[in-house]
Amino acid sequence: MSAKHKGDVRTRLTRRLFIAAGTFFLALGIVGIFLPLLPTTPFLLLAAACYARGSEQFYKRLMNNKMFGPYIRSYGEGRGIRLRVKVLALCLLWGTIAYSAFFAIHNLPLRIVLLVIASGVSVHILRIRTLRE
Repeated sequence: MSAKHKGDVRTRLTRRLFIAAGTFFLALGIVGIFLPLLPTTPFLLLAAACYARGSEQFYKRLMNNKMFGPYIRSYGEGRGIRLRVKVLALCLLWGTIAYSAFFAIHNLPLRIVLLVIASGVSVHILRIRTLRE
C-alpha cells in the first residue's frame, strides 16, 4: 500500500469520525432541549465544529436548518439569543426541575442540588445578550 493511499484512508476515516461525533453531539443538543440539565448550546456548537471538519454538506445542512442555524450563528458570533428562546428555555428548565424536585425526588439534599443547578443555568441564560429581532 502506498503512502498516498494510506493518507487517503486516514483522511476518510478522520472525516467519518468527525461526522459521527457531530451527529452524536447534535443528538445530545436536541435531547438537551427537553432535559434542562443537559446543555444544548455547547453540544450544538460542538456538532457544528465537527461537521465543519468532517463534511461541508453536513455543516451546511446544520447551519441552514431553520431551528438550529440562526441559533448557532447568533450565539457563536456573540450577538445573543432571541427573547423567545430565553423564555422557552427558562420555562422548560424550571418546569422540569420543579416537577423533579417536588414530585419525583424525595431526598432533600438532592432537591437542593437540583435547585442550585437550575439557578446557575438560569443566571447563565439571563446573562447572554438578548438578540433583538
